[in-house]
Amino acid sequence: MALGAGDALGGALERVLIITKDGHVDAEACKLPHVEVFESGHPVPDQRSLDAGAHLVRFVSEIPCAAQPLLLISGGASSLVEALVPGATLADLQRLNQEGLAQGLSIAALNARRREISRIKGGGLAALLAGREGIALFISDVPDDDPAVIGSGLLGPALLGPARHTGNAPPGDAIERVVVASVATALGAVRARAAGLETRIAPDRFAGAAEALAARFAHELTVGASGVCAWGGESAIELPQRPGRGGRNQHLALAVARRIAGQDLFLLAIGTDGTDGPTADAGALIDGSTCARVARAGLDVEDCLRRADSGSALAAAGDLVRTGPTGTNVGDLVMGLNLSKAAAGAWLNAAAPNGRRPDAAVDHR
Repeated sequence: MALGAGDALGGALERVLIITKDGHVDAEACKLPHVEVFESGHPVPDQRSLDAGAHLVRFVSEIPCAAQPLLLISGGASSLVEALVPGATLADLQRLNQEGLAQGLSIAALNARRREISRIKGGGLAALLAGREGIALFISDVPDDDPAVIGSGLLGPALLGPARHTGNAPPGDAIERVVVASVATALGAVRARAAGLETRIAPDRFAGAAEALAARFAHELTVGASGVCAWGGESAIELPQRPGRGGRNQHLALAVARRIAGQDLFLLAIGTDGTDGPTADAGALIDGSTCARVARAGLDVEDCLRRADSGSALAAAGDLVRTGPTGTNVGDLVMGLNLSKAAAGAWLNAAAPNGRRPDAAVDHR
């Protein structure tokens, strides 16, 4: 997002502050004018999150009167940056996040809890702008693409006192808010890249328990017409006391693999930011033989799901996907392919008459 601002504004940028995940800093972003970069904790905040929050508050307070603030917000901000209310501690914040993740809370419910102990979430940062004009651009990873929820409402309406959580901005909020990308953007790209195939895009964002969603996706992929199915949203899993390796997309993918075993089907479940939970993997690409490969490696699919150790099973099957940081975050993307080998070959030949495969076609193994 900062690089996009640099492309659009060039020399008009006076100062830039970037707060992002470990390993997600683009080298070109470090060349922006007077840039400061903070790498911080995610999905569980750490001391760096508080350090970044203190710096953000100071940065906003020092914006010159003649300058116009441009605020670029994406999912992940809930953990990456924080300034706590008096009496709240880092341990309180970490416990809140860990309990919410373990309980499989929806992103909206978890963000509501985060706002209760924050000075800058729930419109708190907007309030610090004290009525001055600004532009806030959002990449959304939440239902309804609501700026009051994205990043726990870091740049939602400036709500003060008893009105803070009512959804009504007090007079003086002069921030223009625009959502520039969401999971619908990613789903539109899926449709474009699958040109020539029957493509079914789910009309509603998915949410809820990964196991239940796995049953739904496997069913829709199996009974639907031949072609591509695509869904966008975020699932949730309840974690045991000592979870193993993996993230929600890996868990979802392994749960689907159990249901499509032996069938000529494929499914990709992936985090659009390039990471899935506390792992460096973006997700997984599974097929009807995934469970057989897991078994040959001496692991049990049911046991791995029960222990939230889907990543170990998928690593053994060779099904993990690692993209590296993508520079965006619109939630999770799930794509299924129900296509015979003959139909797949015909599509490839039609899409690439010169014999070259299109970028959208990738060998599974």
